[in-house]
Amino acid sequence: MPPAFSPREKARITDLLLGSGEALFAARGLRKTSLEDLVAPAGIAKSSFYVFFDSKEALYLELMLRRMADVKRRVIDEALTTTDDTEEALRRFLRATLEVLDTDPLYRRLMTHPEEMDAVLRKADPARLEGFPDNPVNALNAFVTAGLEGGELVPAPPAAVVGVIQAVMLLPMNADRLAAPDSYEQTLDLLIDIVARGLTARRE
Repeated sequence: MPPAFSPREKARITDLLLGSGEALFAARGLRKTSLEDLVAPAGIAKSSFYVFFDSKEALYLELMLRRMADVKRRVIDEALTTTDDTEEALRRFLRATLEVLDTDPLYRRLMTHPEEMDAVLRKADPARLEGFPDNPVNALNAFVTAGLEGGELVPAPPAAVVGVIQAVMLLPMNADRLAAPDSYEQTLDLLIDIVARGLTARRE
């Protein structure tokens, strides 16, 4: 039976598990990170891990939720909703999101390995993620829905519009496959402009 931990010990060990989880999940991924790897920095037995988290997936989800407010601030509050110009809003959102993916190894891992997000949602509580008030996906979906209803975006299923936006985020992960990798920055700039302009309804 796992030992009892004082509130101070629980807080300290939780922080250590979050730290090791962030580093290991970003570098190795969910499947290749073992419980032994996760608990080693905390100096606890594998069985004691479950005092703190129900599963590796629950730890992964907690890491996502803890940084989600910052991500929402960067891509929604300081980008998407800073202008009433729909085209410019999309352009700002895409650039801000690509910057997050460039600077946040865990989010970049999720983008390049969507099966890990699927695994997290299968084993952890998906309602906790979907209902999280700072989930930037919810804010993006609301923006797209409002844009379609207001005639600001080209008529299309909301999921298709979001899919086009998500497709831009795949370019950095495939930069080495471009015909001219040396022109990556120019290619990215052009793609962002084309997508932002193409998704925006033209006014007569």
